[in-house]
Amino acid sequence: MADAAQDVQGGARTEGLRARGARLALHELTLLPAIALTIIAGAFISNAFLTADNFFNILQQSSELAVLVIAESLILIGGKFDLSLESVVGLAPMFSAWLVVRDTSIGGSGIGLNPGLAIALMFVVGALVGAANGFLVVRLRLNAFIVTLAMLILLRGVTLGITNGKTLFELPNAFLYLGSAKWLGVPVSIWIAGVLYLLFGLFLRYHRIGRALYAIGGNPEAARVAGIRVERVTWGVYIVGGMLAALAGLMLTGRIASVVSSQGQNMIFYVFAAAVIGGISLNGGRGRLLGALTGVLLLGILQNVLTLAQIPAFWIDAAYGAIILIALILARASGGPAQEA
Repeated sequence: MADAAQDVQGGARTEGLRARGARLALHELTLLPAIALTIIAGAFISNAFLTADNFFNILQQSSELAVLVIAESLILIGGKFDLSLESVVGLAPMFSAWLVVRDTSIGGSGIGLNPGLAIALMFVVGALVGAANGFLVVRLRLNAFIVTLAMLILLRGVTLGITNGKTLFELPNAFLYLGSAKWLGVPVSIWIAGVLYLLFGLFLRYHRIGRALYAIGGNPEAARVAGIRVERVTWGVYIVGGMLAALAGLMLTGRIASVVSSQGQNMIFYVFAAAVIGGISLNGGRGRLLGALTGVLLLGILQNVLTLAQIPAFWIDAAYGAIILIALILARASGGPAQEA
């Protein structure tokens, strides 16, 4: 009798997991109709929309955002926030370019550091910022939202101060490669974003640390009781997020062939927009990168369509805000959990 009861319980648990997996898979595809409708609208608005060059343009311009969305999604799944990622997009390449540029009249340091070493230091900067955030949030147990907001402001000021607000240009080819080169006719930045989504998607689904991240975001105390090193994993995710933000900064630098003092500014709003409408929960423990990717694609296509329609930029920002609100309302109306800060 006991064995039969256990079999029934095990079967019920398996069915519950399958049902939950089906709901998650369905939620990841909910943006596909919106993407299709946006593409149809774009085809009517401009003859230039349905061209290979335009689609490559959309994907390349969305690639930096896509990488940053991976970083934020990992942190959100773990139940934390990081608003400072956008400032790392500016600070990391600005600091490295400052070390490389010899001409002090345009804001360079005059050091003329080897470009390869400077790029390596770029990732070190991202890792250090992530480690600092992790220390303040994990060790000192400070509020993640306030800590990373303060870090965002601090890093933005440092980025402006390094070159007195000047734009650094005439950068070596190593700084431009990821944003300008092509592999098999496709921009390198698109390849990088695609590979990262594949690798991190598999990591979250199959690796023990990836699965532990969901457990931590869902219930950190239960995860700790289960033997998961909650603090170490959370700290590590902040560091990885900082390094991914530095990579996004390098990709953006290569695409615009310079580092501007405002680089990355307001990018975090689009990151949260893509993550939230893609199903990443602000409460932690839920969401997949496939859904986040559809969020990135929807925002990229929408921006392109509105630009081709000659809609002013501030209306594009308003559209992003409306999309987030609609996504939250629809998720709640369909029986999803309440999103809490």
